[in-house]
Amino acid sequence: MNNLIKTIPIWCCFLLTSCIKNTIPYPVKEALITAFEVEGQCAAEEGGSVQATIDKSKYTIKLYVDDSVELSNLQITKMTVSNDATIVAPDACVDAAAFPTQGFESAAALSSSANTRVDFSNPVTFTLQTYQDYEWTITVEQIINREVMLENQVGDAVIDEVNHNVVVYVATEQPLDKIKVTSMNLGGKHGTVVPDLTAFAAYDFSMPVQLEVTNGWDGETATWTVFVYHSQGATSTATNLFARCTNATLSGKTQNGRIPTIEYKMVAESDWITLVESAITVSGTSYKTTLENLIPGTDYQYRVNGGEIQAFTTAPATPLTDASFDNWHQVERLWNPWAQSVTSFWDTGNRGATTVGNSNSVPTDDTCNGSGQAALLESKYIVIKFAAGNIFTGTYVKTDGTNGILDFGREFSSFPTKLRVNYKCEVATINRCGDDDYEWLKGRQDTCHIYIALTDWDEPLQIRTRPSERLLFDKNSSRIIAYGELLKGESVSEWTQVDIPLEYRYNNRTPKYILVVASSSKYGDFFTGGEGSKLWIDNFELLYE
Repeated sequence: MNNLIKTIPIWCCFLLTSCIKNTIPYPVKEALITAFEVEGQCAAEEGGSVQATIDKSKYTIKLYVDDSVELSNLQITKMTVSNDATIVAPDACVDAAAFPTQGFESAAALSSSANTRVDFSNPVTFTLQTYQDYEWTITVEQIINREVMLENQVGDAVIDEVNHNVVVYVATEQPLDKIKVTSMNLGGKHGTVVPDLTAFAAYDFSMPVQLEVTNGWDGETATWTVFVYHSQGATSTATNLFARCTNATLSGKTQNGRIPTIEYKMVAESDWITLVESAITVSGTSYKTTLENLIPGTDYQYRVNGGEIQAFTTAPATPLTDASFDNWHQVERLWNPWAQSVTSFWDTGNRGATTVGNSNSVPTDDTCNGSGQAALLESKYIVIKFAAGNIFTGTYVKTDGTNGILDFGREFSSFPTKLRVNYKCEVATINRCGDDDYEWLKGRQDTCHIYIALTDWDEPLQIRTRPSERLLFDKNSSRIIAYGELLKGESVSEWTQVDIPLEYRYNNRTPKYILVVASSSKYGDFFTGGEGSKLWIDNFELLYE
């Protein structure tokens, strides 16, 4: 009997153990590709960004390469990942077994046996593994610029890449047997053409000319035929015009080297303004100019070489909504920077802070002009973590523990040149670091930060401050059309007015969103800064000059 009694607990324990299931979830450690570069990487268009477009919310990357590389055998030169994620090599790798399983800053830093070449002829999917799997799709597009330019050429050459034929028209006064060749890049910028027609003082095109063209990307050689004819019609007057608020960019085609006559006026006016020739840039058969000193929200007309009259309207000078910071309402401990009865344009990260303490972005009667209210943003250590005072155009979506999920940006489609701000600040010494990477900042002066961005996001940018799944604003993103910022690492005791210029990175893209952010601590997203840092802001204004 005693033996039976002794064995029962052991047997029961075995049964209980066999019934217990592991219900503790694995922690979420999001695997992000934080940087990605390949050989031959280039911008999609002249003057554009060379950087890859990394969409961390959709796990996609888009980039471009020039004609010096082969898509089917393209080397990745940099691939960094978050949370020490493991890289699972896709089938498109030239040698999957030799592809690194960890992120790398450069191909040179890898072992000699590593192989980072991948066939990017089609989009490639990389899997990154932490406790979960994350699939990233990478698309590479090759930019091949074939260019032909002859003396007195009219319009662009017609290039048939399938049959390897080229048709070029020149002005009727140009002899076909004596034509100077400026450019004959049929194999792309990095290809070769034999014979090299640009080496001749003039070349005879009275009969079709055959050339041996070698591509720059795959080394293949083919015979091309160039046909040159006299143009029988007038120069094309087709144009492209991109209007902003106070100016408009106009481009089109012309006879090689000939400056077109450009006229413009307001629809309501009768007299035309003729643009001076020095304001028009001509390159080959292309011209480009900017019509200046236009009035926002106004109808205009223009014509080129006395041709067809065409119309355009400048963008309106849209003001920045609710930027006086006079309107606030309070819900329990939470201060909201908008009137209770209206739709918000601005928001703060207060909701995350008020889960354990009081708002650290609040209204104040201390204003730049002695009337209304202003916003006072203060950096505090609230019970368990550091929180920077902040305000932004967008919406606080929800609180995740003591972290925030925010939607950055409000819909906007105009073209301001500056953000005028009124501010003062008290800068404390950094004494809190929520991220080990920023420990080196302790003991240094904090920095107040105000910035503005115009973007063409398809939707508001989601921001997550939880370290394990952090998604933050990247001022170098290719989706940013214009950007400007004010950084202040010293105290300013009196109200000060400053204009923050917007630097336009693209002059042919219309904004979809405007983002304005002010923070009492620059590194507040990383829970790093100085307790007691304060930033007062009042009466922001968009300028259109």
